[in-house]
Amino acid sequence: MESRSVVPQSSPFHLPVAQMRRVFAPEDVERKLAKLQCDEHDSLRTTYRRMLERGPQRFQVKPSGVPDMAELYQTLPNFTEVLDDVKRHVALAQDCPDGIEVTPILLLGQPGIGKTHFAKKLADLLGTGMTLVPMSSMTAGWLLSGSSSQWRGAKPGKVFEALVDGEYANPVIVVDEIDKASGDAQYDPLGALYSLLEHDTAQNFTDEFAEVPIDASQVIWITTANDERSIPEPILNRMNVFEVQAPTLEAARQIARNLYQSIRGEHGWGAHFAPEPQDDVLDQLCELPPRDMRRALMTGFGNARLERRDAIRVADLPKTGSKKGQMGFLQ
Repeated sequence: MESRSVVPQSSPFHLPVAQMRRVFAPEDVERKLAKLQCDEHDSLRTTYRRMLERGPQRFQVKPSGVPDMAELYQTLPNFTEVLDDVKRHVALAQDCPDGIEVTPILLLGQPGIGKTHFAKKLADLLGTGMTLVPMSSMTAGWLLSGSSSQWRGAKPGKVFEALVDGEYANPVIVVDEIDKASGDAQYDPLGALYSLLEHDTAQNFTDEFAEVPIDASQVIWITTANDERSIPEPILNRMNVFEVQAPTLEAARQIARNLYQSIRGEHGWGAHFAPEPQDDVLDQLCELPPRDMRRALMTGFGNARLERRDAIRVADLPKTGSKKGQMGFLQ
């Protein structure tokens, strides 16, 4: 099939469609719809009709070449190994009709070092849309695989929604804090991942609500965790595990500088501030986890603006709380 060009707003480069890929079989949906009684399962009937109206074809996209990832390497210096891996996968897909295929990724590291932020940036780079699944709030596996239509309030899971309601056959799905999934003996929050992370079985993934096979084999999986010990070994074995270290002081200074410039450039009020932060402010910021830098900078910008200054001072930043890594506003 002739390729087309699609340019998502968040993507820094053109994404030609390698092919249109069918993510479900309409005949399966028609059979399921025909079996429903006239007076039952209105939500399920609506789902099947929506599937048929949208059709089964989705864009399977890929970068037109190996993108310039210099900015990501600069802004996320402690994720170099992961970026190298992604670049290899992108290189394999260039100059051929195949879509991009990435081995499932686990970002393993201490809280606050930017794992979720990196996942979102990577989704922006690949440009195929992103679904965030926070596992820390889950008590059952239905969030990924859907809940039975026999239950009150049942609905499809996130994988179904990303593929059926989305535009792409290869969206990015970020499973955040996979090590914090909780559940009981009856419902395993991670149960769906055993088949979803395997290319062959993911081709016929069945959402428990719709009960129609879905091709989830092209999904790009990114998971994050603080501690691998609570992740089942069979799931770990299905992923490339990257232990992400906290940035060095110099790298942290660069992250803080880039974040300052990013915030300044994203807001109209940024024009009131100097293009570069002061060195002593960077010294203070680089002691914080990357997660806390933005909050500290926003406080600093606000305090400086109240005094109509064009530069943030150390005194403008919130003081560090009594607990390590916790930001507070101490008197």
